[in-house]
Amino acid sequence: MIRSTTLRIIVSIIESMNTFEKIYKAVSKIPRGKVSTYGAIAKYVGITNPRVVGYALHVNKDPDNIPCHRVVNKQGELAKGYAFGGLGIQEQLLRQEGIKLENDKVMLNKYLFNFT
Repeated sequence: MIRSTTLRIIVSIIESMNTFEKIYKAVSKIPRGKVSTYGAIAKYVGITNPRVVGYALHVNKDPDNIPCHRVVNKQGELAKGYAFGGLGIQEQLLRQEGIKLENDKVMLNKYLFNFT
């Protein structure tokens, strides 16, 4: 028989996996030449903490198909802990897609993708 605490842990893990899958699907919708923010993605997938988005992207096992380099903070700043080669790689990937930075920030008024 499974104890209730074990069952709660299993349910929590499954919910986290489902949340990560929702995050990955959302990020996959961001087109080349656009970015989104951790907060916008969190809101879109129905979670309250944008840090969960950051954590999910940090453990992304498929960066070729889930373009986590297109996610920035609410000020347009790049991820200091970008997991796939560092800050310079994130900037390089964004510039290759035609995204310009001003004062080391993405101009959100020009490049922000809306999930509507």
